[in-house]
Amino acid sequence: MMDQLLQLLNTNARMEPEKMAVMLNTTKEDVERRIAEYEDLGVIRGYKPLLDYDKIDTQYVEAVIELKVTPKKDFGFEEIAHKISSYHEVDSVYLMSGGYDLHVQVVGKTFKDVALFVAQRLAILDGVVSTATHFVLSRYKDRGVIMNPTLGDERGNVSL
Repeated sequence: MMDQLLQLLNTNARMEPEKMAVMLNTTKEDVERRIAEYEDLGVIRGYKPLLDYDKIDTQYVEAVIELKVTPKKDFGFEEIAHKISSYHEVDSVYLMSGGYDLHVQVVGKTFKDVALFVAQRLAILDGVVSTATHFVLSRYKDRGVIMNPTLGDERGNVSL
């Protein structure tokens, strides 16, 4: 089970150590020491803001790509997963159970950029059997955060 400090950080990584210390009934120094230990051990791998791209004046397209691959002898899925992870367009790579092997999240400036990335870089990799690309049209909740909490049902009531 994830300890309480990690739960707090996962909810809000910018929370002040003083506030976490009060919530955890410990000292600021203990919180800072434990965070440093988690970073040194690689438990905490980084800090990244959760951006709402609809509110930024930047072109942005996100896609989820399902990849079926043939694992390599002695390497399994590791070799191809590491190769795919090295591309700057790739945000995340997960080994999956079920109907496909690798779940790849990519970011591009346009739909065409993502399509070309899939066609010219992913699909041609040795071991890739098939790809299925799904473009993200809207994000309602991301990493536990509701992306538009004020949005209500704008359909209104209909009465005859």
